[in-house]
Amino acid sequence: MVMVSSRRTEVQVGDASRLFDGQRLTLARQLVGLRKNALAAKIDKSATAVAAYENNTKRPAPATVAQLCLTLGVDPGFFLPGPHQSTANNSIPHFRSLRSTTQLARDQAFAYGVIAGDVGAALERHVEFPEPSIPRLSVDVDDEASTLPEEAARLLRKHWEIKAGPVGHLVRLAENNGVVVVFSPAQTAAVDAYSFDDGYRPTIVLNPAKEDYYRQRFDVAHELGHLVMHVDAEPGSRVVENQAHRFAAELLLPQDELKDLLPSKADWRTLASLKEAYGVSLQALLYRSRSLGVMSDVTYRNAIAYLSSKGWRRREPGEMPAVEQPSLYPRAVEILSGVGMDEISLAREARVTPGIFRTVTARVPVREDLFYEPQEVQSQTDLDGVIPLFRGKGRPGA
Repeated sequence: MVMVSSRRTEVQVGDASRLFDGQRLTLARQLVGLRKNALAAKIDKSATAVAAYENNTKRPAPATVAQLCLTLGVDPGFFLPGPHQSTANNSIPHFRSLRSTTQLARDQAFAYGVIAGDVGAALERHVEFPEPSIPRLSVDVDDEASTLPEEAARLLRKHWEIKAGPVGHLVRLAENNGVVVVFSPAQTAAVDAYSFDDGYRPTIVLNPAKEDYYRQRFDVAHELGHLVMHVDAEPGSRVVENQAHRFAAELLLPQDELKDLLPSKADWRTLASLKEAYGVSLQALLYRSRSLGVMSDVTYRNAIAYLSSKGWRRREPGEMPAVEQPSLYPRAVEILSGVGMDEISLAREARVTPGIFRTVTARVPVREDLFYEPQEVQSQTDLDGVIPLFRGKGRPGA
């Protein structure tokens, strides 16, 4: 069902000052990749003042709002309460490795995911999405021997009524069950796929640089594992990640179906046939064969060594299918465009810039430069490897 509303007018800095939402400033700062003290220096305020703006104990004057807009590259309307009130402080994003990414990079990635929720909430004012349908089975993150990860995968297959055999289009299946799947901006490709549930919808954010159909499918299955098993678990530990891997393996390669099909030797023809049928990599099949006790450790190591010698660990033989594409947000935008709601008005309603809106609602990774002044990026010394998603001193919202 589609409901059309009138176009919203632009918000002025005075209105933004009176209705200022500090949480939105936190998001904008994290998206740009700045600490509070770095932002304070750019707008000639104290870090204490910025902290007060963010926790809503002090309201910025209209002139300060204008400075924030120029510095962070957003419209004044960005600082009004968003379309959904995120419980971001209570949700824990699941990043693959906490040691390989800085806190700033993780904050930036998570802020983007929250903004993706704002876009979705704005779209849902006009288009009806499937209700979220994720079963929960909490797994003890201190119990490495537990079989619960495999049980959780079987629970999801039953809950989503996945028939025996290969899982089809996994992204579409997740979206049909109310899970948001989006690509992150190209500028944040250093952060691998991650997931969280911030109170709007369970969300999976995919790495835009991973143009590998098989690895992307495993990534989606892995993140579904976190959403099913690890809602309240601390992210990033070896055990938590291993549990999500086991979940993904059972979801895509169920033991009851595969144990009799997997070869005990490196039968490449059989492995290639299973690869095509189940949509997983040769490496995943070899690992699964060993983990199920079909293939010995020695045979597995020899097979992996052979893969390496052929260069197949980087690029496996055969045609690479196109990666699975999200369609929930893109289709909503297409429907609304057909009834006269353009991208600019939808972006304004979502309280985001058009560039971010296009990235969030894209079927494929967006390669466009979201910077307003890319030449300034090299001069910044306070980013700790974090690249701004949009820049100020240009045309906010342009």
